[in-house]
This record gives sequence, C-alpha cells and structure tokens, in this order.
Amino acid sequence: MTLFPQAGTRVAKLTALGIGVAFMATACGGSSTPTASETATGSAAGIACPAPGSTGGSTAQATGAGGAVPPSKGTTKTPLKLGSLLPTTGSLAYLGPPEIAGVNLGIKEVNDAGGVLGKPVQVVHRDSGDTKTDIATQSTSALLGQGVSAIIGAASSGVSKTVINQITGAGVLQFSPANTSPDFTTWDDKGLYWRTAPSDVLQGKVLGNYMVTCGAQTVGMIVLNDAYGTGLATNIKAAFESAGGKVVAEELFNEGDTQFSSQVDKVIAAKPDAIALITFDQAKSIVPLMTGKGVKANQMFLVDGNTSDYSKDFQPGTMEGAHGTFPGTFANESFTKKLLEVDPALKDFTYGGESYDAVNLIALASEAAGSTSGVEIAKQLKGVSESGEKCTSFPSCVTLLREGKDIDYDGQSGPVTFSDAGDPTEAYIGIYEYTNDNKLKPLQSEFGKL
Repeated sequence: MTLFPQAGTRVAKLTALGIGVAFMATACGGSSTPTASETATGSAAGIACPAPGSTGGSTAQATGAGGAVPPSKGTTKTPLKLGSLLPTTGSLAYLGPPEIAGVNLGIKEVNDAGGVLGKPVQVVHRDSGDTKTDIATQSTSALLGQGVSAIIGAASSGVSKTVINQITGAGVLQFSPANTSPDFTTWDDKGLYWRTAPSDVLQGKVLGNYMVTCGAQTVGMIVLNDAYGTGLATNIKAAFESAGGKVVAEELFNEGDTQFSSQVDKVIAAKPDAIALITFDQAKSIVPLMTGKGVKANQMFLVDGNTSDYSKDFQPGTMEGAHGTFPGTFANESFTKKLLEVDPALKDFTYGGESYDAVNLIALASEAAGSTSGVEIAKQLKGVSESGEKCTSFPSCVTLLREGKDIDYDGQSGPVTFSDAGDPTEAYIGIYEYTNDNKLKPLQSEFGKL
C-alpha cells in the first residue's frame, strides 16, 4: 500500500498538469433556436446544440461486503471523530443539504459495518456560512475544540481559504467535497488538505469546449470575484479561446452585492453568442435581468455554483434550454434513494456523492493507519485510492483491508485516485440541460484526467 509522502513534498504545479478528456456521450443537447424575428444577444440564429444522446458516467453502486464484515485487527482508545463545515446559511446554503446527507449516510454505513478500529465514528456538524461572515472561523474553532481528527468542508473555495491554515496548522485533516479552486493544489498545507471535487482546470476545459460545440464563437462572462469565480473563469476562457472562440466581455461582482444591472448591461452590449454565469445563488437575480433584455435561455451556461433546481424561483420556461455543469457522475437511483432516506426533503444531490466518498475514504485510511490521528490518516489516503483491489463501499473495502489486502476505492463521485497534492487525478464532469419546469435533466458526462 502506497503511503502518503511526508509534509513538504507537495511540489506539483498546475502548469505541469496535462488534461485528457473523453466524451462519454457525444450529444450536446439543446432547445429550439430563436427565429430571425426573435430578439437575441448573439447571432441571429442564437446557440443551437445538437440533439441529445445517451448519457454516460460511472455506474458504481454502494454495495455491501457480500457477507459479515470481519472485526478490526486494531483498536483505539480515541474513536474517530469527524466534523463537518458545510453551508446551512449564506450564498451556498442550497448545497448544504445534499452534502450533509452524504456525510450522514457515510457515517451510518461505516457504523453499521462496525465502525472504525472497533469503535463507532462520531460526527459534529457546524455551519460554514460564506465569505461575508466569520461563521466558518468560529465553527472551525468549535470543531477543533471538540477534538475532531478531520473536518469535511468547506464547500466554498473562498471559505476554505479562510480556515485551511487554522485546520491544518492544528494537525487536523481538512477534506473538502466541493472545493474546486486550483490554488489548493500548491497550498502549503503540511499534507493535510484533500478533496474529492476536481480542480476547475477540468471543469473549465469541459465547459469552454462545450460552448464551442454548441456553436458559440463569442462569450461574455459574469464572474464572482473570489477564488472560485476568478479561477474557474480563467480556465473557461483558456479552453474557449484555445478552441477558436473569443471572450468579448468579463464583468466581476463581489460577494454580498445585490445589484447586477451594470454587469448585465455591459455583457449584453458586447453582443456575445453565449453568456457564462460563474456565480453562486446570485444567478437568481441575474437571470431575470438578462431574460428581460432579450437573452435566450439557450445562450446561458451555468457552473457548479449555480446549476440547481429553479422550479420555485422562475416562471415555467425561463431556463428551458440553458445548460450547466458540475463535477461528478450522474447520481444513480440507488444512491439517491439512500440520500432521500437520510433527508426526505432533498431537492438535488449536488456533491452528495463527494461528501459520502470523503467519509468512506477517511474511515478506510484510518483503518489502514491503525490510528485516528489526522496526520496518520492523511498518510494513507493516497494508498487506499489506488493500485489495489477495486471496491465501492466501506463494508466491501474494509473487509479487504482487514484481510491484509491493498484496496482501490472507487466511489459515488467517480474513480477517486489521488495525486500527491491531494487532488483527484481523474474525474467526471456532468453536463445538464434545463427543461420547461426549470429543472435539470442529464445530457452527457465527460471523463477527464489531470
């Protein structure tokens, strides 16, 4: 089993990353294009994507061990205690429920299988808020005060930047299910920062290329001015321009802003074929401003920060034909059913799989280390993710570990193979289209390697 290198060895640079993307389905998916008599901000024909085809993606299921789970060969006086730092307030609060449900489902399955090192895993949930408040710092202090070995979160890259040094400096593992900023790849985190969400180097490449596939030659962008927004915008722009397109407008706004008319007007004035909205829930305010000025839904491209269910926010048809991306495979029915059993009120499942996988990987690494120390767990995370016998759930994987075998955990979010920097080296990016009821339907899934 490969052990994680000691602190100080994270030297991977983003400029050295090579990206390969394989289309799991070739369709772009789309809606009807505006007629010549309709108003559009782009060309007279608007954006026309090819007809949708079959969807792709991982079909890994949360399977059991196929029998009784053997008892752990090791025991610990200190039970594994996890904290979660996930949003229940702020601009990403809509992401909190599926992430928290994923954590709770993972904890339940681990404990149903006998826990870690002979003891049940404990979890303490705290709100991360967003970057407008100091909630994350206060929550982190509370979690550290309770002696957690690892903290799952934050969802926002900007929020994680405010607490990563506090967490890793305390010798505690930080494991985010949703951070996508490339900045974390080279962060001086003492080997203690990990994530199941891929860097935006990959999502940016997928979305930039996809807009070109849908016929866009020019694009305007409205971008949240934080680590997440500007990082993703940089990678979308690079991919779009490499594919022959041109970015004709890029307007920034800050977290906490409530007025977006200036940004919308400037982007529309540039007459782009497509508009990329790199925001969080500010999209609820921005979309009506754009559609009110003649922007067609099929000209709008969203990202993981705002690709959500808008059925209760807009009139039917408002989003029909718009597209969005976010990391991960399409949630399979078996897994979503389990999430709904944990939280029947769930409306979407974004990053639920990544959160579930974070719990499983931490628990398995703890078993492999024979320790509940965050530092020791981190040393084993890379090993349990690669070069062993494939397994897809805690019961099946821990059975192999307790039989003395190396394992390769593949989860609900994808194959999950880590780099030395704690990043997934391969991942899926799902592409979705909005239907008349302003809900999402999956179109295709793209697999890429970093």
